[in-house]
Amino acid sequence: MAVKVRYAPSPTGSPHVGNLRTAIYDWLLAKKEGGEFLVRLEDTDRSPDRYAPESIADIEESLRYLGILPDSWWVTGGKDTPYVQSERLPLYAEIVEGLIAQGHAYKCFCTKERLEQMRQRQQELGIPSGYDRRCRNLPLDDRARYEAENLPYVVRLAMPLEGTCLLKDAVRGEVKYEYRLQDDQVLLKSDGFPTYFLAATVDDRLMGITHILRGEEWLGSAPKMIHLYNVLEWEAPVFAHLPVILGTDRKKLSKRHGSTNFRAFIEQGYLPEALINFLVLLGWSTGEENRELLSINEIIERFSLSGITEHPAIFDYEKLKWMNGHYIRSSQPGRITGLCIPYLVKAGLLSNPPTPEEVAYARRIIPLEQERMKVLSEVVDLVGFFFKELNYPNGYDEKAIAKWMGVAHIKALLEKEIAAFESLPEWTTEAIEAASRAIGEELGVKFAEVVHPTRVATTGQTVGPGLFETLWALGRERTLERLRTVLAHLS
Repeated sequence: MAVKVRYAPSPTGSPHVGNLRTAIYDWLLAKKEGGEFLVRLEDTDRSPDRYAPESIADIEESLRYLGILPDSWWVTGGKDTPYVQSERLPLYAEIVEGLIAQGHAYKCFCTKERLEQMRQRQQELGIPSGYDRRCRNLPLDDRARYEAENLPYVVRLAMPLEGTCLLKDAVRGEVKYEYRLQDDQVLLKSDGFPTYFLAATVDDRLMGITHILRGEEWLGSAPKMIHLYNVLEWEAPVFAHLPVILGTDRKKLSKRHGSTNFRAFIEQGYLPEALINFLVLLGWSTGEENRELLSINEIIERFSLSGITEHPAIFDYEKLKWMNGHYIRSSQPGRITGLCIPYLVKAGLLSNPPTPEEVAYARRIIPLEQERMKVLSEVVDLVGFFFKELNYPNGYDEKAIAKWMGVAHIKALLEKEIAAFESLPEWTTEAIEAASRAIGEELGVKFAEVVHPTRVATTGQTVGPGLFETLWALGRERTLERLRTVLAHLS
């Protein structure tokens, strides 16, 4: 059987990391098995507090950014079109009519007020909440009258009242459910839109989906979907319920732990290969001990559903940053420079758009800090001193000033550096270093006592890339201007 999987996001906001992990697993399974990966939009929840059509752009961008483009979806079309559930309403209505006719579903005319009173009563009695099936047993005369009065209704699935349901899950093995404990799930809402249970089941069947990968939180709904497959006389696909993602405090991942959605991770500057590598390991293992850094091709080669664990996965932000730092260091400097320039523009350090001269300057500077970056957004703080106007002591680290701008040889050092740097025939790191060493010998001080005061005078801080690479990147004129400014103030 050819593998066909689907990722079915809802436009309720920027995709959550749990959603993206599911999409990655779907894509990997299709790649590994030579199957098909499709994406459809589940937009049937039109609640004003949830429906956010503007988030569709984020869904599309997240897949493009990660490089896990589907074989077919609403953007490109395909043989299973339409891929937007709100455009498939007649299909669901037809299925529901058949279920009602066969006695597998029924119209429920209960008002919101009655349902709320029912739930409150159940809570007072300390019994499990759930629909009491009043309309399932509604006399035919009452039903006919309600229909004649055109009262609003939903359609519910008539679940079995006894027996057991067996789920053969690809991750958790066999899971048994008692039908008597299951609620009569709403299939069609009063606005004519289907619920997830109906729409997903119908679409998965009509689109030929063979494997459904979804979060552990949907495990409790499995008997309802399996029963729906049974009464429609459809063969159910393979289910694989993925482990829940927790924070380091072992509580369900949420905003209190940090960023949880795609947009925030991209804004912070995480590379796609780092996100894929990190997310795929949240609940899946290669079986190779201590192997954490994997290329996309290595992951595809090793991926299988058998490698997915049922144990909770821990989202460690520090580990993600470490992994992202690795991929930043492993990237070509030109790529990282191109990705960092927008951050400098946003921070006002470069023009919008940057001039060719500014781009050339950024290309000299950013690679010097590439080793220290963990996320791309850090570039603003790391290279800010290259772009900002320094006017000693404004913009300088106070501790750095206290430690290095008061040494006995500081004025002589600055005077000799200005003279030496002005006369250098070429502005290269080698020439700058040679001149600095000669000055240190002439002053009779340790080389560190030349390097540290010079770094503070030209950058305003005590840490950064190599001093001579820094001075080369700053350029002769900027370096001399800063040295002269400090010397004038000290004098």
